Order: sequence, then C-alpha cells, then structure tokens
Amino acid sequence: MTKLYQKSEITFAIVWIVAYVVLSSLADQLSESTGIEKSVTFVLHLVMSLVLFFWIRRNGLCEKYGLCRSRRPAKDFLYYLPLILIASTALWGGVCARFGFPGTLTYFLSMCCVGFLEEVIFRGLLFRAMEKDNLKTAVIVSAVTFGIGHIVNLFNGSGKALTDSVVQIIFAILVGFALVLIFYHGGSLIPCIAFHAANNALYAFEKEGGMDPKLEVVLNVALIIAVLGGYVLYLIKKFPINTEEKQ
Repeated sequence: MTKLYQKSEITFAIVWIVAYVVLSSLADQLSESTGIEKSVTFVLHLVMSLVLFFWIRRNGLCEKYGLCRSRRPAKDFLYYLPLILIASTALWGGVCARFGFPGTLTYFLSMCCVGFLEEVIFRGLLFRAMEKDNLKTAVIVSAVTFGIGHIVNLFNGSGKALTDSVVQIIFAILVGFALVLIFYHGGSLIPCIAFHAANNALYAFEKEGGMDPKLEVVLNVALIIAVLGGYVLYLIKKFPINTEEKQ
C-alpha cells in the first residue's frame, strides 16, 4: 500500500474507490444469501476501515486526512445543524428495528463503517491527491464522484427505483460539496464522518410506512433544495473557494 501511495496518491485513491464500490456490491449480494441484512458487508467494511485507519496512523497522516480536531469553531459551520436535521429525518415517521435484531445491528454497524470509509476515501484520499494541483477541480471531483458512486444502486439489486436513485445521486453530490468544504476549511473529517455515519445508520430504525410516500418525496426534494442547497451556498459564501488557507 505504502509503495503505491508514494508512487501516486491519485492512483492510490482510485484503487480504494474501485475496491470499495466493487467489494461492497459483492458483499451485499452475499449478505442477502445469509438472510441477515449487511452481515457479510459489515465484516468487509470493518476490515477495510481498520486497515485504512491503522495505515493512516502508522504513516503519520492523521492530520492530513482529517482524523483530528477542527481548527475552526462549530459556529462557523452553523453548529452543523443542517446536517443534524437531515440525518434525523429517518426517524420522523417512527422508530423500529427495520431488519429484525441481528439485521438491524449489522446494518447499523456497517453504515457506521461506511461513514468512515467514504469520508476518508472521497474527502480524504481523493480530495487531498487533487487539491495540490487545482483546488476547485478537487472540490468538484470529490463531490461529484461521491454522488455518481451511488449509481451502483441501479445495478446491485437494491430495489431502488430509477427516480429514487437519481434523487439519491443529486442528494449525495450536494452532501459531497458540503462535506468537502467543511473538511477543507476546518481541517477535520470528524464532523463529516459523524454526519455520514448517522445519516446512513439511522435508516436501520426507520419505520416502513411511517410516512406517506408522496409526503416523503416532497420532504426529500425540500431538503435537497432548501436545507442542503442552502447550506452549500452558505459555506461557499462564508468561505470563498479561492481563499488561501494553511492546510
């Protein structure tokens, strides 16, 4: 791993992205065969998370990849309230163990690992590899690649309809922009990891049928346009992307 990283950081990031997306898709299919939601996927994600975390720590790269405290106060990011609001929506229609006890547990833990993996891979490895050449391009590619990565849901048997997948991709792109701006200007991935993990993991407790489908669609669109879109615009206005900051 270290030799590949030293040879090319961008190649290293791409290898991790491809490995993560492909292996996660295969693990999801194997999990279905066990009858326990994310059972195999959780093991994969845990192993990948541990490997990546200890590799970063061993090579003294924690600060570079944001595994440290933010250099800015939370108030500069509106105390992350828009992200907290978005993450909480899974519980608005009620709470239940969506996949039964074992499935809910493995799903929850797997999604916590996903929060770490995707943030370190897309906001850490990929963004940092591109940032030194062109900051604006790095921000755009990190966000868009993260969003487009969710297109795998159209082909992995997740059952998502085309419309739902498109909405998810747009949502993920906007999330990507918000999180990469938070990381760049705050220097920490911890808030990004916490939000990402919560936003995904709380779905394990979402009550099916707890909210009218039409209302849910309206809510999702409103969150994308008003809350998330507004938050991205706020971050761009408060922290101009061409601002020179010490990394």
